[in-house]
Amino acid sequence: MIESYLRNFEAFSANGGGSAPPAVRSLRLSAITRFETLGFPTTKNEDWHFTSTAPIAETDFSPLTKSARTPDASALSPYRFSAEWHTLVFVNGRYDAGLSGGAALPDGVHVMPLGRAYIELSLVVDEYLGNVASFDAHTFTALNTAFINDGAVIHVRKDVELAVPIHLLFVSDAAAADGVAQPRNLIVLDRHAKATVVESYAGLAPGRYFTNAVTEAVVGEGATLTHLKLQQESADAFHVGTVDVRQARDSHLFSFSFATGGALARTNIYTTLRGEGCGATLNGLYIGDRDQHIDHQTRIEHVAPGCYSRELYKGILDGEAHGVFNGKVFVHPEAQKTDGKQTNNTLLLSEKARIDTKPQLEIFADDVKCTHGATVGRLDETALFYMKSRGVNARLARDLLTYAFAADVLESIECTEVREGLEAATLQRYTRQWAGVLPEHAGSR
Repeated sequence: MIESYLRNFEAFSANGGGSAPPAVRSLRLSAITRFETLGFPTTKNEDWHFTSTAPIAETDFSPLTKSARTPDASALSPYRFSAEWHTLVFVNGRYDAGLSGGAALPDGVHVMPLGRAYIELSLVVDEYLGNVASFDAHTFTALNTAFINDGAVIHVRKDVELAVPIHLLFVSDAAAADGVAQPRNLIVLDRHAKATVVESYAGLAPGRYFTNAVTEAVVGEGATLTHLKLQQESADAFHVGTVDVRQARDSHLFSFSFATGGALARTNIYTTLRGEGCGATLNGLYIGDRDQHIDHQTRIEHVAPGCYSRELYKGILDGEAHGVFNGKVFVHPEAQKTDGKQTNNTLLLSEKARIDTKPQLEIFADDVKCTHGATVGRLDETALFYMKSRGVNARLARDLLTYAFAADVLESIECTEVREGLEAATLQRYTRQWAGVLPEHAGSR
């Protein structure tokens, strides 16, 4: 359906393509040209070997416009964490001022939809938009770039530490059926700035739709970015989300990906450690059942010396779910004294669930300390036997051990509201049938 996107691009451009400045219009044109050249990836592409994009490529999705009806605020309540957080809400890929709001922002922090940022943060947009997330080899990034129209821009000035998280909430309602939304986000932290950004994607109604999101982030010298991406799309939806980060000297990135939704979902987390003394921690949890396909690809690129990276992804797969983890740590010749560790652990709860995992190291420096590994297995029979010997129902023991497996990585999230919210949701997922049996405080901290 490449031709469909090309036609949509012509119509989009003919209608003005929003209020974008000339540089963005030029970027769009380059991106659609590259998208046409690349086409949709197939399983012959190494990065997509275990994930077929045919369900997306063969479907004619229409560009989504602003929803005719604004969702009731109560429908968003399950996906909000705190009224004190500054929140930008996007419905079907379009900013909704009426649903957005929250606490006032401190001096030196700017959060706004992309349309406003073209004017109010023009220098930031001109310097960074489209310059971090490359589309030369990435079809879905090229497609998103071609249709840049809405999303969020966050800029935190030097030496500013933001105490309260910023929440970007993207929801799809019934009007999103057979449509595609392509939000584009830009996060820029100047020297010694510190911020937490929560990026959520959720489906409010059943139906098939496609979300293709790209977030670019620039973490300045000595700055710290905590980025939490939560994917809870509708059961029949398709989701491709890319987070591409550029880190300067002594900067730190903590990334967490939580993925439970979608029929086919792919999350790409990339970061480049370009300055000496950088640190990157990439963690995640994916939970699938029925016939879901959930894919994570990570790439940590060590360019400068004296940097470290840590990576822990866990998965729980039931039914006929298929999980994919493809993680790469690339160490350049100049990146001496690199310290990297990568781990993927997956729990299979059924005979038909499966995982394809491929942690990779590509090292071109000789003074490094890098390890990687993966485990795939079922619940520990010894632990199950012990719990049953103490009078715990066999199914309850299974559910509690499954939750404990997930809670181990969830505990790495420092943001209390998100950690406790995801812990509660995961506990409920595996123990909802035991309501009234478990004590009310089970799973609480």
